[in-house]
Amino acid sequence: MLKKKGQIWVETVLYTLIGLALIGITLAIMMPKITQSREKVVVEQSIESLNSLDGKIVEVVDYGPGNLRNIEELGMKKGELYFNYQDEDKIVLLLDELNYPYSEPGITITRGRVEIVTEGVQGKYRVLLTLDYEGFVDLTYNGEGVEKKFNAAPVPYSFIVENTGVSGIETEVDIRESSEG
Repeated sequence: MLKKKGQIWVETVLYTLIGLALIGITLAIMMPKITQSREKVVVEQSIESLNSLDGKIVEVVDYGPGNLRNIEELGMKKGELYFNYQDEDKIVLLLDELNYPYSEPGITITRGRVEIVTEGVQGKYRVLLTLDYEGFVDLTYNGEGVEKKFNAAPVPYSFIVENTGVSGIETEVDIRESSEG
């Protein structure tokens, strides 16, 4: 009788270990795919957000001076958003420290008006999402032509985009953070 009880415990422990080993192997195989999918979703959502922002900028340009649009929720779960990136008329969303490339590194692809470039950086990947307004729009942030950076945040940003008139041959578009957001 005592031998049978011991055998039951050994079998229970053995089956538990086999089950845990199978779960561990499954996780080891699936986690990279889950991480890759999660990163791809972040990049896709970022592209959608930039295309939406671009749509608002194009609208205020089309409708003339004094026109403005609210961008009520520009979500950024990861990355850094720059207005007037490197003091040029560009909006750039930089997604750093990705484990997997979004696209072939070094090759520029386009989705809507967003240019996408993946770069390899020290065993990780960086994706640059760029809206380039050079020769079309003179971008300012809060009335100034300086670079402005926003970091990822759990709460979406709110912005106001305003056509402030024509400066030379370009339409001047001012972007500022909304106080209502």
